[in-house]
Amino acid sequence: MTASSRTGNAVATSSEADRALVPRSKRVLDLAVSGALVVLLAPVWAAVVAAAGVDMLRCPADRGRLLYRERRVSRGRTFGLLKFRTLKEPVLARAGGHSRPLESDPANLTWLGRRVLKPMYLDELPQLVNVLRGEMSLVGPRPWPPELVARQVDRGVRYRLRVAAGWTGLAQVSKGRENTEFEKLDLEYIELLRTNSGWALARCDLDILRQTIATIARREGLRY
Repeated sequence: MTASSRTGNAVATSSEADRALVPRSKRVLDLAVSGALVVLLAPVWAAVVAAAGVDMLRCPADRGRLLYRERRVSRGRTFGLLKFRTLKEPVLARAGGHSRPLESDPANLTWLGRRVLKPMYLDELPQLVNVLRGEMSLVGPRPWPPELVARQVDRGVRYRLRVAAGWTGLAQVSKGRENTEFEKLDLEYIELLRTNSGWALARCDLDILRQTIATIARREGLRY
């Protein structure tokens, strides 16, 4: 069986998606906070658009799309994750829908991506739209490509089939960077989902969002 067929069976058609963990209080918080952030951060959106225009004018190699989509999995279903483009177009074309491994090489990045978007995580700002659409949550496991989710499912780890991917989460605000550590932190958050509801769960999510804002303020994204 090919990787793509395993992905289809394990992700897109899994009945576990219909039994997903989606507390109503969490969805209410997602709508309220993401809607407020879209409005409050409108000047940041405008600044990124203006800076991208200047970058593409001064550097022809950086020209291309402002936004792009990557296939990711949330609650066992694929969706188009929105991002501001940080990679040069030829590099993005060979990324195969998974740009992160190529972002560690500064030569692959646009000037704006290298100096502003990656250090401040601003390339992920458009994902607030994904949250408003209900395709992901503000807090949850990192959104992974279908191929990587299929490999995880093959190991018997199936939480991404039931839990919404997150704009941020315990893994994103953690100092750890190994996939095993990410998985451990994801499972810790899922236990919070199972054992908390209402205001208790909202407080957990709000605390993770607070840590995320602090991480952004300290510019702890990729540095070059």
